[in-house]
Amino acid sequence: MRVMAQLAMVMNLDKCIGCHTCSVTCKQAWTNRAGTEYVWFNNVETRPGQGYPRTYQDQDKWKGGWELNSRGRLKLKAGGRLKKLFSIFANPLMPSIQDYYEPWTYDYDRLFSAPMQADTPVARPRSLITGEPTKISWSANWDDNLAGGPELAPADPVLRKVSDQVKLDFENAFMFYLPRICEHCLNPSCASSCPSGAIYKRSEDGIVLVDQDRCRGWRMCVTGCPYKKVYFNHRTGKAEKCTFCFPRVEVGLPTVCSETCVGRLRYIGIILYDADRVTEAASVADDKELLEAQKSVMLDPHDPAVIDAARAAGIPEDWLEAARNSPIHKLIFEFGVALPLHPEYRTMPMVWYIPPLSPVVDVLSGTGHDGEDAGNLFGAIDALRIPIGYLAELFTAGDPEPVRAVLRRLAAMRSYMRRLNLGQEPDESIAAAVGMTGQGVQDMHRLLAIAAYDERYVIPKAHAEQGAQLEELALGSGCSLDYEGGPGMNGPFGEASGMPAPIAVENFHALKERQRGDDLDDAGELRGRVNLLNWDGKGTPDGLFPKNGKKEES
Repeated sequence: MRVMAQLAMVMNLDKCIGCHTCSVTCKQAWTNRAGTEYVWFNNVETRPGQGYPRTYQDQDKWKGGWELNSRGRLKLKAGGRLKKLFSIFANPLMPSIQDYYEPWTYDYDRLFSAPMQADTPVARPRSLITGEPTKISWSANWDDNLAGGPELAPADPVLRKVSDQVKLDFENAFMFYLPRICEHCLNPSCASSCPSGAIYKRSEDGIVLVDQDRCRGWRMCVTGCPYKKVYFNHRTGKAEKCTFCFPRVEVGLPTVCSETCVGRLRYIGIILYDADRVTEAASVADDKELLEAQKSVMLDPHDPAVIDAARAAGIPEDWLEAARNSPIHKLIFEFGVALPLHPEYRTMPMVWYIPPLSPVVDVLSGTGHDGEDAGNLFGAIDALRIPIGYLAELFTAGDPEPVRAVLRRLAAMRSYMRRLNLGQEPDESIAAAVGMTGQGVQDMHRLLAIAAYDERYVIPKAHAEQGAQLEELALGSGCSLDYEGGPGMNGPFGEASGMPAPIAVENFHALKERQRGDDLDDAGELRGRVNLLNWDGKGTPDGLFPKNGKKEES
């Protein structure tokens, strides 16, 4: 048993309102610069829908992830080393800019510089890639809220698998939101696809990153990732991807997308797993067994044998304590309501989801029934407007039983807690019907509905002895990202972020203290420009809004 630690995330889809705040703040922090105009490390998709890039889930077309060869061993769906060698200069299995979208701006100056005329001047769209006038026909969020539309929904690869079960009539249309980031997989196919070895998985926390020095722009990683969360920077010629906001999590702060989430639907914590069993678990023959196989790789942080093995592997005590308090472990194992996204890709993703249940209550209420009565809820699980078959194709490789079990637990929680909120006696039979106790249901409700900040984000800090490896290189000291057009661009936040301001671990420790403070306005000891990446949500960061005319303190 080789114990390793993995930072993981769970998203509660019942609470996502599709506001895209997570996408915008991630964009501002990480990809607000030249060459990454079309790049969204975080995006929110409407389901059913084509996704971003379009139809990325169609692995018959894009060949992402892993499959088993004739001997039952894992191989890349896009081919091994020999096949990559022959196609290394012309990779055909990669989305084009049209599958993403051609980013644009508008000729705003035209509105001010146009001469006096009878007609109102128009700010025409102009491509951010070519600089030429363009016609807008698609974007990263083009089909937002259009689930069930006859022109867009049939192109959803997941929907095609269950189309005989689903009606797309307007009165029967269904939809929900699916936020996505890089899955930071235990078995990342992007890393195995890279000829240069530029993509690596950090041993201390499992975050998957791109070494900008080693990347040679082959773009095989874009093909290899089945979630299409590796992007190519057309200006630098390098691959880029979600970093799980590593400068923040190293001091115990959550990712920017989690910090700014309006619905508070994201949870971050540590999972311990047996690295020696990853390949075995990813190689099970039946796709429907991959969920349990992945869960079997994850270790119980309360098990004395696991604790001893983790200590022998050098995992610090505070990380073990964080693993014992991890909301991720509770949601996956104790409460059993979190599921991985597309386990059939065999990458063993570490961003999990709680399937949505909300519409069933409205449907039952609309028919004159008590929408939160346990008997009604349990009986309506298979009649949801969001078909179980569709959710199963997303989260359990087509097996409806795990999804049905999760939805029954969520329904039981609603019914059980409703009785308590109305002052009635608790009905233990409701909890027993889904294999839980009344106290377990209340604990699950607390975590899903009213959990405090420190319960949703249990993130151990990086240790001082690792500081030399984890701290950003000082400004001007030869950072590998500091080249013309690169992500560093003489500063950690890119050319669109104002004057350079170096990141240091100490800055984020100060932010952590402010996050726990009670004062909402005082910036404390933090002076100068504050970017969203190192902003804790308190006060107003310099440069985000126009000055109010008051003279700043020197």
